[in-house]
Amino acid sequence: MTARRAAVVAAALALTLTACTSQVGGQATPSSQAPGSTAPGTSGATADPGNPFSGVSSCSILDQALAGQGFPKAEPLVANPKEGCRASKPTSGNTPGVDVGLSLNPGRGYKENVGNPSQASEGNVNGRPAVMEREPENSPGQCDVWMEVKPNSRAFVLLASGSDTAMACDLVKGIAEKVEPLLPKN
Repeated sequence: MTARRAAVVAAALALTLTACTSQVGGQATPSSQAPGSTAPGTSGATADPGNPFSGVSSCSILDQALAGQGFPKAEPLVANPKEGCRASKPTSGNTPGVDVGLSLNPGRGYKENVGNPSQASEGNVNGRPAVMEREPENSPGQCDVWMEVKPNSRAFVLLASGSDTAMACDLVKGIAEKVEPLLPKN
């Protein structure tokens, strides 16, 4: 993974430019978690009711989602270590390297600040409302998924790999499907 691509991933996770204005319907699902227990990927810290990610580690969630796929342990983002982590797998033979980031953003809706709205499509990940964006910042080989986390927060998975956008979107969709069950329940 080039330093430029890693910088683009970190910048895309830390900064966003424009908003997506269309609406996605969704219904909250009550948590099946017992009071006082912690969800997967949490540290057990006392939860802040305004922040669904209070006590949740983005690095722990990313490590669990990437388990068995040859990625090293996730590292906090330099630009925003409290909210985001990334892991990179280097190029191997004809297989391009893969850089994956996860950012947990309290107080930001999942449709806010999509960088390339003309390439975004609404849908869901395992039933959770989401937006998939092809080529954020008009960069081939990149794709991201923004998932809703109630109340008014999001989990953002970004993937960069070579220049094949379709492959990047397939990969990020699979990772988002593994991240989703580890997120706080809506």
